Parts: sequence; structure tokens; C-alpha cells
Amino acid sequence: MTRSVFCKKLQQQLPGLSVAPYPGEKGKFIYENISAQAWQAWQKQQVMLINEKHLSMASADDRRYLTEQMDRFLANETFDSASGYVPPQSDS
Repeated sequence: MTRSVFCKKLQQQLPGLSVAPYPGEKGKFIYENISAQAWQAWQKQQVMLINEKHLSMASADDRRYLTEQMDRFLANETFDSASGYVPPQSDS
């Protein structure tokens, strides 16, 4: 049975994550308050930021930047987006 959370990002009751994506308090908060759908949206955004800004996960500054952007994204605050990204056109 899928667990459900009231997602603070999407403001509705949705299926939650199966495990905490981070250790510690931040992971616990995400697990209890962010839906799997919102987390998946963040992961897509994160990949775009890493690629466009040429971030290195070996760099503490880059990891700190991504964590700050994740916090903003999940809290529905203004966050950096990939400026060169153009969503695909639908064929309808």
C-alpha cells in the first residue's frame, strides 16, 4: 500500500516517497512533507541546473548551491532555472 502525504510543494494529498532521499532532519522533512511527484519534478530541475551551470558534485560550493535551490523549489519560492531550456513542443 502506498503511503500518502500532504505535499507542501503541490498543496494536495499525494503518494509519498518510499524512502527519505537525504539523511538527517532534511531527509525526514522531505519524506514527511513532499510527494513523490514533487520530488521527481525537483530531480528534473536539478539535472538541468547541474548540466547548464556545469556544477560538480565534488564541489562543496556547488552542493550547497543545489541544496539552496532545492529548498526554494520545494517551498514554492523563487529558484534558479535553466535559462537555455526550451520544453519540447507537443504534436497536437
